[in-house]
Amino acid sequence: MDLATVIGLTGGVILLLIGCSGGSLSALAGFFNLESIFITVGGSLAAMMINFPLERFSKAFKSLRWVFFTRSYSPEEIINTLVRYAEKARREGLLALEDEIESSSDEFLKKGVQLVVDGTDPELVKNILEIEIGFLEERHGENKAFWESWGALAPSFGLTGTVIGLIKMLSSLGGDPGAIGPAMAVALLTTLYGAVMAYLLFNPIAAKLGVRTDQEIMIRQIMVEGILSVQAGENPRIVEEKLKSFLPPAERHKVRRERAEGVGAHV
Repeated sequence: MDLATVIGLTGGVILLLIGCSGGSLSALAGFFNLESIFITVGGSLAAMMINFPLERFSKAFKSLRWVFFTRSYSPEEIINTLVRYAEKARREGLLALEDEIESSSDEFLKKGVQLVVDGTDPELVKNILEIEIGFLEERHGENKAFWESWGALAPSFGLTGTVIGLIKMLSSLGGDPGAIGPAMAVALLTTLYGAVMAYLLFNPIAAKLGVRTDQEIMIRQIMVEGILSVQAGENPRIVEEKLKSFLPPAERHKVRRERAEGVGAHV
């Protein structure tokens, strides 16, 4: 579970409720308006359905799990695993890695090592894995673009609701003064709803998915470099130092400590 997401979302909602209520729960009723919800939520959702096919909705909502959860292993664990592969390949040969990858839960790593075991040319191994990374980035980018689009549409429909509310208010000036209040509520609350949807939900979701994509691409790049190093028969210590260069200096000691303690990561 990603604590930053949970704390940010929960804290944002609580602070908004406190700001709207002013310490009185009864005051929150004034911030609920069904017309504003229809215009902002319903309107932006309808526009999204025009923008994207239905299958994109399914993929985008499934991607929400990566906003709240991270991958079960870290770059340090990947490096330890690849160094262990390098050690085994140096002792027993590349064919010995076939047994190692059977216990791996990462299909990308399994695919890369299997290509090496099968004797595939190193340049071809690199090209195949880089194509895989490219399409992974494209798929993740589509999900990010979905939430960014919704984040752009929500304030626009909030503004649309504001215009509708102002029109209704102005048309009531010469008639029933009691209709001005509800019209003003639609005018202002749609803007509020659109802003909250965009800046507390959709844009942060898109940004977090972008962070997750960057993290996964870095892990994949570590795997590619490590797999090619194992195939080239490089010294395990050199492999370790090379792969640690992907990490910030403050985090590189974790790999050294884990290896000194004899911790092997099974990815």
